[in-house]
Amino acid sequence: MPSFELSEEHQALSDTVREFADEVVAPVAALHDAEHSFPYKVVEQMGEMGLFGLPFPEEYGGMGGDYFALALALEQLARVDQSVAITLEAGVSLGAMPIYRFGTEEQKQKWLPGLAQGTALAGFGLTESEAGSDAGGTKTTARLDGGQWVINGSKEFITNSGTEITSLVTVTAVTGTSENPDGSIRKHISTIVVPSGTPGFTVEKAYNKVGWNASDTHPLTLADVRVPQENLLGAEGRGFANFLQILDEGRIAIAALATGAAQGCVDEAVRYAGERVAFGTTIGSNQSIAFKIARMQTRAHNARLAYYDAAARMLAGKPFKVQAAMAKLVAGEAAMDNARDATQVFGGYGFINEFPVARHYRDSKILEVGEGTSEVQLMLIARELGL
Repeated sequence: MPSFELSEEHQALSDTVREFADEVVAPVAALHDAEHSFPYKVVEQMGEMGLFGLPFPEEYGGMGGDYFALALALEQLARVDQSVAITLEAGVSLGAMPIYRFGTEEQKQKWLPGLAQGTALAGFGLTESEAGSDAGGTKTTARLDGGQWVINGSKEFITNSGTEITSLVTVTAVTGTSENPDGSIRKHISTIVVPSGTPGFTVEKAYNKVGWNASDTHPLTLADVRVPQENLLGAEGRGFANFLQILDEGRIAIAALATGAAQGCVDEAVRYAGERVAFGTTIGSNQSIAFKIARMQTRAHNARLAYYDAAARMLAGKPFKVQAAMAKLVAGEAAMDNARDATQVFGGYGFINEFPVARHYRDSKILEVGEGTSEVQLMLIARELGL
């Protein structure tokens, strides 16, 4: 029979990150959220723990682990602070992973050690104002001129793009076109590494977001940005296919993060229901509250099983696209539903931003939108069914 119990190594990692989350991350989460400040000291400690290098080989500064290890770490961090968790998730799966998956040996040696050790961060510049779920609508362009790519365009909602330790952003850009058999025009989308500080590369003012307030997110402008031709990441024209692979993997990571958020809401609700007294008894002794929390726990459990399954398939070299989509869908909805129910359990206190459930309520909505909306996941699942 298949087992979903963790190996000793994975369990030890999960326990270590859980302790770090409770003792280091949680005490400063409310402050960073209120100030909209990036948690540099927390990120530095995460780097020292090796969290940013979990799925990368030691030769590139990594820990020699696997993608499931990253997912377990994300779940534990997201229980107490989704902003910190998404900083890790985006830094690894969107920032460093494209370099590892598609980079030349020279690119890996140049960029990966800092990213894997957490002393540097990278962003993935995919989304545009008219190219989100429809990434094929990319309008940013790149043309070769004298051995350099000249890039023009803009990007939206790019995580980890404007911190003091951001070293690069990989951007998608149209590098050519061709005619399809039906006469329509096909864009050749490529991915190009743009180092921070490159002339013409402007990190615009950070967004004033509903949630994830301690996560770094900016729009980007690229005006005649010039980078060497060798900054092309992967084969020219393969950028679209490559980022789809990155997003498939990333959905497992996001599902793990969402599972942690869902579980964090359960933990807070259980604690509060056991302490809060109303009408002479703890509110947890009331069946309506107890059943609500029981449903919350069931959602978190199902979300965990879904991302465990998708991760197992990925690591076994089996197809996992649909399983990742289902995990992301189930976990994202579990996080949002649990945040709503936990807020109800807390009553008026659930509406106070300093309380974790209030932050989860604001933070969790993006889990049904970012890195592929719930509607996109449903489309992928339905397509697999032949619909």
